[in-house]
Amino acid sequence: MEIPLLLVAIAVTVLTVTAIAGRLGVAAPIALIVVGWVGSYVPGVPTVHLEPEVVLIGLLPPLLYAAALGTSLVDFNANRRPILLLSVGLVVFTTTGVALLVHAILPEVGWPAAFAIGAVVAPPDAVAATAIGRRIGLPRRIVTILEGESLLNDATALVALRTAIAGIGSAAAMAPAWEIGLDFLLAAGGGLLIGIAGFVLVAKIRRHVTDPVLDTGISLVVPFATYMAAEEIHASGVVAVVVAGLLLGHKAPIVQTAQSRIAERMNWRTLAFMLENTVFLLIGLQARWLIDEVRASTLPTGTIVGACLATLGAVVVLRMVWVFPARYLLIRPGPDPLTGQRPPASYTFLIGWAGMRGVVTLAAAFVIPESVPHREVLLMIAFTVVAGTLLLQGTTLGWLARRLNVPPPDPMDDALARATLLQQASKAGHARLAELVDAEDDPYGVAALIKQRTEQRNFAAWERLGTTAGEESPAALYARLREEMIEAERARVLEIRSTGSVPSEVVSDVLAMLDIEESMLDAADQERADVEAERVRRTPGDLCEHLESIALADPSGALECVDCVAIGSRWVALRMCLTCHEIRCCDSSPHRHATAHFRATTHPVMRSVEPGEDWRWCFVHHVTG
Repeated sequence: MEIPLLLVAIAVTVLTVTAIAGRLGVAAPIALIVVGWVGSYVPGVPTVHLEPEVVLIGLLPPLLYAAALGTSLVDFNANRRPILLLSVGLVVFTTTGVALLVHAILPEVGWPAAFAIGAVVAPPDAVAATAIGRRIGLPRRIVTILEGESLLNDATALVALRTAIAGIGSAAAMAPAWEIGLDFLLAAGGGLLIGIAGFVLVAKIRRHVTDPVLDTGISLVVPFATYMAAEEIHASGVVAVVVAGLLLGHKAPIVQTAQSRIAERMNWRTLAFMLENTVFLLIGLQARWLIDEVRASTLPTGTIVGACLATLGAVVVLRMVWVFPARYLLIRPGPDPLTGQRPPASYTFLIGWAGMRGVVTLAAAFVIPESVPHREVLLMIAFTVVAGTLLLQGTTLGWLARRLNVPPPDPMDDALARATLLQQASKAGHARLAELVDAEDDPYGVAALIKQRTEQRNFAAWERLGTTAGEESPAALYARLREEMIEAERARVLEIRSTGSVPSEVVSDVLAMLDIEESMLDAADQERADVEAERVRRTPGDLCEHLESIALADPSGALECVDCVAIGSRWVALRMCLTCHEIRCCDSSPHRHATAHFRATTHPVMRSVEPGEDWRWCFVHHVTG
């Protein structure tokens, strides 16, 4: 019973600490490491040893797969140059730099072991950076780059580690650079092929699977199957899992049913939440026995402390040394497609600072053979780098982002993008509806009802941008009244259920329908709350100079797009330039005349002139106000 009790205790601790950390505004990974560290000294807490096989086979594949499923393949491809430079180039650079440092401090460990510990501490964690980055609100482009890097850098590090370990105890010298490079290419190429093959196979199966439970079961098998298949042919299991996850996530709207996508998304969110937070607790629980082993070392305490702190400093400095030359000499990023501006140097600095290490570093350290001199010191180096980067960089990343004035994702911009996208989707849907139904084939007016409902949905999306603070919008009023109705409906269904007069399966179906509708209302409520909180939070200094200096004005002429009228086209929604007061159509319209007007005149700010909307938009800074 000891192992089941330990697992339950770990799960309860993870849930409790995560909940408390959320209320206190503390990053859960950092809180869990501290709690684990303290807990390792509590009498009665068993000693926990992280075996490499448990982490590399049991924990790493599902964590990578969950992250890959939620990563946009489009964004990943758009940022592939910085991602590859970080996940391959920076790992090799860090491995080499740390190897030189460790060998200089501990020459008796030998060059292969020095390169092994370099490979161990080189890759940032696949979870820590993005978990902390999303919590503190880093810009999405930074999160995408960090996420892409952390998905692939483990493959580079593990190949380098495998090569270094092969040289330990061997009379031959370390393999030449070209041989290591070839080994990496073969491992990455094999992993790529296995990942694509896994995607093709699962996609074909899913086209014939409509049961959400069965589909989710298939999803749970994919990361382990692709990882082990790749490792069996000495390819990279990490690359195989990431490729399969990216492709399956990208094609999910095509190869899966809606119910299957919802079930898979919720199951993986729950599984990833428990696994990733358990990992951080386990890292802290390693502290006591690692320190006890180091105390028995024959090396002087000063040398051990110096090696640990020097390596911690090296991984931080080497990352900074790499990211700035890589940006300005190799990447030379162009304008962001959303803002039209080049990413500032502060973005590069945050990417350099967000180099937190995690469980893969600690697990990979245990792969180093016990025959290596001072192995316990190398393990302590790995632990110091993991704990040090999470505590040092993880706790200061949000503070630095605020000091550098790096803006988080803007809920108002998101609301604008969501409304525009819904408008485009509705336009395509109405066109298809016109093809399917004409007046003679629709005696019940179903087409008109469908159009009315989609228009109400779109209006509610636009409404979130234009409602005056303190006033309840029609959509908010609808949500409040409908939620009260659902509560009454659910109570009546439960009352009928207690009589036993209706089959339990039917009752469950009706309750599920109410739950789905309520969850949609809750999501809309949260979006409205986010937009309103941003509206209240903003002060004049938060807006760009154009929104501050250009006053809101009301239209005085005809509410029509003169360019659309001239060419006989129709528009979707109207916007008015606040410099010359001319009215043009929005980007949801076929010809996007408002954007064309800005490009021709460079007048920066326009406002919506749709009923109930008074928001403004700056074309220069892509800011809503």
